[in-house]
Amino acid sequence: MKRYEALAHDIAQSIRAGVLRPGDRLASVRHTSASRGVSPSTVFQAYYLLEARGLVQARERSGYYVAPHATHAQEVPPEPEAASQPQEGSVPVDVSALVFEILDASMTREVVPFGSAFPSPLLFPLARLGQLLAASAQTLDPWSTVDDLTPGNAALRRQIALRYLAAGIPLSGDDIVVTNGALEALNLCLSVLTQPGDTVLVEAPAFYGALQALERQGLSAVEVPTHPREGMDLAALEQAIARHRPKACWLMSNFQNPLGSLMPEPRKRALVELLARHQLPLIEDDVYAELYFGDKRPPPAKAFDDQGLVLHCSSFSKSLAPGWRIGWAAPGRYARAVARAKLMSTLATAVPTQLALARYLERGGFDKHLRKLRQTLATQQAQFMQALGRHFPPGTRATRPAGGYFLWVELPPQVDALALHRQALAQGISIAPGPIFSPSRAFAHCIRLNYGHAWNARSEAALATLGRLVHAAL
Repeated sequence: MKRYEALAHDIAQSIRAGVLRPGDRLASVRHTSASRGVSPSTVFQAYYLLEARGLVQARERSGYYVAPHATHAQEVPPEPEAASQPQEGSVPVDVSALVFEILDASMTREVVPFGSAFPSPLLFPLARLGQLLAASAQTLDPWSTVDDLTPGNAALRRQIALRYLAAGIPLSGDDIVVTNGALEALNLCLSVLTQPGDTVLVEAPAFYGALQALERQGLSAVEVPTHPREGMDLAALEQAIARHRPKACWLMSNFQNPLGSLMPEPRKRALVELLARHQLPLIEDDVYAELYFGDKRPPPAKAFDDQGLVLHCSSFSKSLAPGWRIGWAAPGRYARAVARAKLMSTLATAVPTQLALARYLERGGFDKHLRKLRQTLATQQAQFMQALGRHFPPGTRATRPAGGYFLWVELPPQVDALALHRQALAQGISIAPGPIFSPSRAFAHCIRLNYGHAWNARSEAALATLGRLVHAAL
């Protein structure tokens, strides 16, 4: 349980025990921060969580108060407790047809986008970025279109390196290759590590984009058991390395898609040490790391890599500039190979967008934007969890990620997620069914839901409809 969750739990217990009564004012953020020995942001997150659960109400310029009828607030579904148990063995990957079928359903504004892979575009400072893009294009130095062509704009790479340094990872701009989104970075890393027919270790469930990348390059996948809170099972990982002699491991250590799991720091360190013993490269997909809800950004596995075996990939698509397709790789000892692979494929990334992002980062607006974005996502997650408790049947379990914008929902075993997807789509609701996250089409009773869009009456009605469909399947 995270610190803000523990604080929220204690306050909720006091409300239900009658120690705090409807109308009572909660202690100020400053007082609670001092008395509990936590940061003000932790207290705010706890209060946001209680507000979303209907236990407290905010009053402008006055503080937080216990809500009327708070003792009757709905509990949220319990979390999944067990690691996944994927089938053993290497599996040829063939998921793209199913993924395209599912994704096609969520590409329209008319559909409630619970199945979308993206947060709401309204959460991002696109107008400000547009102004910087226009200014960058008007003042563009003609030579900048050929300087640093393949690795990327030097000013942007410097800004990215500064963010690594702030996270305790001393990289230089020369260690970074700018790409057309994180997916290109990930695919380039995969291409320099593998040949068709090779085996790659993946999480179970895994990001379907990773599975599609393996499929496109003619690779096989070995699914490794993964815990819904703590990530990949390291004992199972070591057994898979010994049994299958893979050429790479691909995972998300921070807010994994679709589970939302966050690998604890000691586990990340142990992961990197394990892979170093076997000299097995790790492709680390870290696109959600800036969307944390706690006190500080969780370090990636890259932070514990002293041999250059971790190929760290990220982008601005989920945190700042969706649709701009600016990502990067910090591929360690493979940096030259990745740069050459980019040179032979897409050659370069658009210069004006790189310049605009570099200027935005230089002017210091990114962290202010991120604070607001994290607060919004944390509040929307709590609202979504509360609604799940209202509308979904007993036996439902849902993860409670400490960041990102996805929930992994385990429905009662008799529910068919693919059938539920079709039924929901007929009602104008998209979901992401579990089988698209597995090369073996596992997780047949699981779904991924996106809480990255505004919670409103339309969202509430859609989740209520989804809950009725789940009830009807029992």
